[in-house]
Amino acid sequence: MSSQLFPAFLKLAGRKVILVGGGNVAKAKLAALVEAGADVTVVAPEIHPEIERTGVSILRRPFESVDLDGAWFVVAAAPPAVNRLVGQAADERRLFVNAVDDPANATAYLGGVLRRAGVTVAVSTDGRAPALAGLLREALDALLPSDLDAWLEAAEDLRRNWKASGVPIEQRRPQLLEALIRLYEPRVEHNEPSTPDPSVGRSNESRDT
Repeated sequence: MSSQLFPAFLKLAGRKVILVGGGNVAKAKLAALVEAGADVTVVAPEIHPEIERTGVSILRRPFESVDLDGAWFVVAAAPPAVNRLVGQAADERRLFVNAVDDPANATAYLGGVLRRAGVTVAVSTDGRAPALAGLLREALDALLPSDLDAWLEAAEDLRRNWKASGVPIEQRRPQLLEALIRLYEPRVEHNEPSTPDPSVGRSNESRDT
């Protein structure tokens, strides 16, 4: 049996991340890293002007293995030969590397991502079908309720009560479901619609590579 990917969300705020590559693909990946608050250094002989304007640290030269010293995460957005060198250097330092559109040199895949009201949903196809990951993300976007912020607020309130009163884990999901149903009781009484609005809260797709 082949091993499955272990899904995880990373806290990169204030942590050193190396982005190898300076073209359009690297530019697209940089935006998400900056939004995550990562301390990004871009390494490439040629740098896209829009990358330069972001104000991140730039090393305008070919990649060197020492560039990964002290890093927490690596994104390789360069040609396969360079990505392979990045992957080898990352393995030596026990770092995970996302090699964009290059599964053979990657140990981490970034899925199709949907963010709304403090909730993040990511879909991965193990790097095999990025377009499918994007379609699945859009489908999930259409299914999620437009008032997801109310769901999150209700869940947070309940969690505080659970921790204070020591409610067992197995009782929590049924209680949460009951609380969410109560959110819609006034709407049912007044015949108001409670279906999701697919135009609300759409976010950009991240590639599943």
